[in-house]
Amino acid sequence: MKRRTFVGAATSLTALGTLGLPAVGQAKITGDVRFLCGFAPGGNADLLCRLVAESARPDIGQNIIVENKTGAGGFIANETLANAPPDGRTIGLAAMAAMCVSPVLPGLKLPINVDTDMTPIGPVANVYNMLVFAKSAPFRTVPEMIEAAKKNPGKLNFASSGNGSSPHLSGILFNSVAEVDIVHIPFKGGAPAVQSVIAGDTQVIYGTSPVVLPQVRGGRVRALSITTQKESLAIPGIMGMKEAGLADYDISFSFGLYAPSSWSAAEVQKVFDAAVKVLKRPEMREKLATQGMDPAPNASPADFKAANLREAP
Repeated sequence: MKRRTFVGAATSLTALGTLGLPAVGQAKITGDVRFLCGFAPGGNADLLCRLVAESARPDIGQNIIVENKTGAGGFIANETLANAPPDGRTIGLAAMAAMCVSPVLPGLKLPINVDTDMTPIGPVANVYNMLVFAKSAPFRTVPEMIEAAKKNPGKLNFASSGNGSSPHLSGILFNSVAEVDIVHIPFKGGAPAVQSVIAGDTQVIYGTSPVVLPQVRGGRVRALSITTQKESLAIPGIMGMKEAGLADYDISFSFGLYAPSSWSAAEVQKVFDAAVKVLKRPEMREKLATQGMDPAPNASPADFKAANLREAP
């Protein structure tokens, strides 16, 4: 994986909105669409799932059932997706970290092979992590946070949405670049992770913007910076890491579409084309912006697959 930048992956049923999603063998779906989310309700992944499911439902004329299957940094949902029946009715949410990084994390044994059991379709949205800390934390700036961590190695901790998740990797990178030891505390989703920071049980979270922004705006936690070098137009008013005092730190990710490996190339292309069309709608761009996200379509499923391969360790 690239040391300071990675491209993430999740799913969106936005693509189904204009497609009608034919099942394998070109048969039309007659039942509910199953939309797998690998993280807890209220987190970034869950918010994105429900946003795009709501947008797609009127167009396809079918129920889109968001199913939260938490655990293993999203890989419980990934395994369910990989083993889904070959009827074209299941799409799942997967974080890029789970797709490209989790397979090589020490001690994490995965029951599926992401290269052969799942099919990348295309990116959907760029999402930015934010470095947020508890109001009770003994620091107010990035340099102060680094100083506190160096004076008390192993005493500070950071919450994440799970092992192998983007907030987890953001914290690992911060430890590496700043040369500190802030202990990782994994949760089963972004919502319970940020709640631990609000409660003061953990001091820091590198949370995704849809999860932590409402808490920052509500005054329940404090934002130090976003995890990219420069300020993002999607999150105005929050400085980038370079301005915050750690110029060598830069990490970002995006969400995209995935399907079981049983899908044909034609079906993958149809979903990709529909997703690109939907992401160009002004109302969808506006909805994503309210959550601190930008739409991120690319040229083709082949390009997205190549991007995943480039980001793999």
